[in-house]
Amino acid sequence: MTSQHEHTVRITKEEVALEGILGLPIRPRGVVVFAHGSGSGRLSPRNNFVARHLQRGGLATLLVDLLTEVEADDRRKVFDMNLLANRLLLAKNWLESEPRTRNLGIGYFGASTGAGAALQATAREPSNIKAVVSRGGRPDLAEPYLPSVTAPTLLIVGGHDEPVIEMNQAAYDLLTCEKKLIIVPGATHLFEEPGTLEQVADHANKWFRQYLT
Repeated sequence: MTSQHEHTVRITKEEVALEGILGLPIRPRGVVVFAHGSGSGRLSPRNNFVARHLQRGGLATLLVDLLTEVEADDRRKVFDMNLLANRLLLAKNWLESEPRTRNLGIGYFGASTGAGAALQATAREPSNIKAVVSRGGRPDLAEPYLPSVTAPTLLIVGGHDEPVIEMNQAAYDLLTCEKKLIIVPGATHLFEEPGTLEQVADHANKWFRQYLT
């Protein structure tokens, strides 16, 4: 993480301190917060790959650990959607008060369980949330909140990720906002196959640029 445009940040509230990396291109046209999946965080190679792609497209990015190191070892907290959504809202509020980002529209990029947290956070506090993208996500974990999501939402799933395809199709049917479901051929859950993560980054970049800028 040596780019001159990437800054280490700490987001604090009371006893909680979340570590993050703020990526700032010149004159950003929006900012995307990454909600990582279980057992992952701001150093996730896949999310960093997508973040750099978005930065090249003119979008700022915030990669943030939604759990502290101690919390990350507790499996109950890893799947606690209320807690994760609260932390995303903490990051959103920080962006709205940070001079470098406070005038930017915000998007959420959620991976795996992070997608559930992103959609719950969007439904609970929709102001200034312009778009959501889910990668191999579990939007079903936000099921009670899905009909209340108003931000345009893109669901991306791997073509070989059968159980998650079904979960995403069920979630898609519950969404009443502008929405799209893309199935990437030949991809498994982590999009490790050659070229598949590039497709995710391209789809995400187009979606965010359409609605954030």
